[in-house]
Order: sequence, then C-alpha cells, then structure tokens
Amino acid sequence: MKWEWYHLYLILAVVIGVVVGGYIFIKKKIRKKMDDQQALVNQHKTVTSILVLDKRKDKITNANVPKAVIDQVPKIYKMKKMPIVKAKIGPQVMDLMCDEEVFEKIPLRKTVKVELAGIFIAGIKQGKK
Repeated sequence: MKWEWYHLYLILAVVIGVVVGGYIFIKKKIRKKMDDQQALVNQHKTVTSILVLDKRKDKITNANVPKAVIDQVPKIYKMKKMPIVKAKIGPQVMDLMCDEEVFEKIPLRKTVKVELAGIFIAGIKQGKK
C-alpha cells in the first residue's frame, strides 16, 4: 500500500513541476513582450499639452478609439475595464488610454503636459495651475 502512495506523490510532484515550469516560461515570454512594447512607446512618445475633460474606467470597446486599435488589443483587455481619459488635443477631442498610475495623477479639467505615444499617455511632464 505504501508503494501506491509513493506513485501518487511522484505524479503530484511532476504535475506541480510542469505547472511551475509553464508559469515561469509564460512569465518570461510576457515580460519580453512588455519590454518590447515599452521600447516602442519610448521611441514614439512626444510631449503634448492636453485639456483633460473626463476620466473614467470603461471597456475599450465602449471608448471612442479607432477600430484598428481595438483589433490589436488582446482579448483579455477587451473584457477588462481600462483607464480612459477624454481629452482635447488642439481642436480635436479624443479618448486616450493610459496606465493606472498615470490615470491617478492626471487632474480633471486642467491643462497638462503629457508624453503621448499615439493614443497612449505614457507619462505626465508637468501641469499648469
């Protein structure tokens, strides 16, 4: 009977090892993809002055962003609520996406200088008071 328990524990250890190995492999792959995307954002960002009209967390499919952008977003982010900032850039009113930490720092109904990469707010430079 001890021999059967030994096999059960061995199988359980192998399964746990495979799961941990798969997790580490997927994490490395995601980290590499995030680093590549961050390098692309840093390469294309420009400092722009925007007037923040509204801030909200909403699904990207409900935001007023181009269909090409929605098609490129991974499926998991289409279901999640993302931070979206409605801003006036020159004469044009647009919905912009940003990170959580940038979303918290952006003041509402103020003119702010931000680092903009396409429709993504990469960071805040300074705000006019």
